[in-house]
Amino acid sequence: MQLHELVDAVTGEEPPMRRTADDIIAAGRRAERRRRAGFASVGVAGLVVVAVAGAFTLPTLGAERSTTAAPVPAGATTSGSTGARWPDAAPFTFTFAGYDAGTLHVQNPIVTSTGYQIASVYSDNHTSNDKPVTGEETKARGDVITQKRKAAGGKPSLWAYLTVYRPGVFDPAGIKGGEEVTVAGRRAVQATLPVGLDPRNPVYPGNKVFAWEYAHNAWAAVTSFSGDMATPSFQDLGGLVGGLKPSRPKPALVPFTVGYVPSGYLPLQTGTHAMPGLSGIATARAGDYGGATYTRPAAPTSGLTAPYDAAEGAIKDGFHIFVTPSSSANQSPEPGATKCYPGADRRLAAGGAGGGFCNIWSADGTVSLQVSGMGLGNALPLAELEKIARGIRVADVRNESTWTPAAQALRP
Repeated sequence: MQLHELVDAVTGEEPPMRRTADDIIAAGRRAERRRRAGFASVGVAGLVVVAVAGAFTLPTLGAERSTTAAPVPAGATTSGSTGARWPDAAPFTFTFAGYDAGTLHVQNPIVTSTGYQIASVYSDNHTSNDKPVTGEETKARGDVITQKRKAAGGKPSLWAYLTVYRPGVFDPAGIKGGEEVTVAGRRAVQATLPVGLDPRNPVYPGNKVFAWEYAHNAWAAVTSFSGDMATPSFQDLGGLVGGLKPSRPKPALVPFTVGYVPSGYLPLQTGTHAMPGLSGIATARAGDYGGATYTRPAAPTSGLTAPYDAAEGAIKDGFHIFVTPSSSANQSPEPGATKCYPGADRRLAAGGAGGGFCNIWSADGTVSLQVSGMGLGNALPLAELEKIARGIRVADVRNESTWTPAAQALRP
């Protein structure tokens, strides 16, 4: 299934201006269950990552403006009127903590990358939809959102996240239709995103992005997909400005270390107690342990207006690592087993089996490790994916003291 087909499938029966993030997120959850189930149809392998990335395409990614190979040094920067000094922290480091702003609540960040950190944002007035979908909800399909709204007392749904970019990474001029404003003495840009989150469509008032300069040449952006066109408003989102402050740097931990990485592939982003990237944010409360995404060549570290995986096809050659509970799957675990499956869209220039994924279960069958090239160009032969998987050592997923800082864990 192509990305546009997925979006059409979950929004096609609704009037155009009622296409919200709810149905797309629900489709992502269904795809996640298929991924964890071992893929009855190999063609849907890895669709959870693809689904989330394609569903939340922003009007302009801006990532193609630069091909810088190395991360931009953070540098210690001063945060405007607060005088707070942001630390000179390396990539894959958390440098802020969760905070409250009126009815909005920023959680602790769980995703890091070479260019940013991401945290979920919840609201008292909305139902957040980053929890796993149950089997009953999966079968209910179109009725899922209605059921959730009834259970929540009629609250509209919300899927929102805060991305804090490293200095020099974000380009506010790249926000299509952006309106320049000043909030709490800071430069800011706000824009409404399109219907169905497809840049070819007109804008939908419930889809918003609000970005501000939290320190010199350093920007943060809150992206909000709401079932209510009016809330959260730009004023509500602007309320997050004053609460963003630096905290003591904390390395992002992952519950594994790699032993082999193919030549040229570099770590791009991670998830701590989550899958990497926006898939991790979309399933923030799914109980996953951790993950990482690699790409070749190195991703740009300037000119961004959205996370790396917010646009379809932005990552053209890479692979994912997922460490999740086996209990999350629809299938019975196979303790100690290793199984690999070829991808449905093999596209190796030199021939051979490219794409696919490999699953390895822990000796007691409670933990699943997966290495997948699906949705990321499928450039790696299946034998390479298996070699990566067999080289990974998984820590005690229930004891974070055994986990390793990502900067060390992701390099052999």
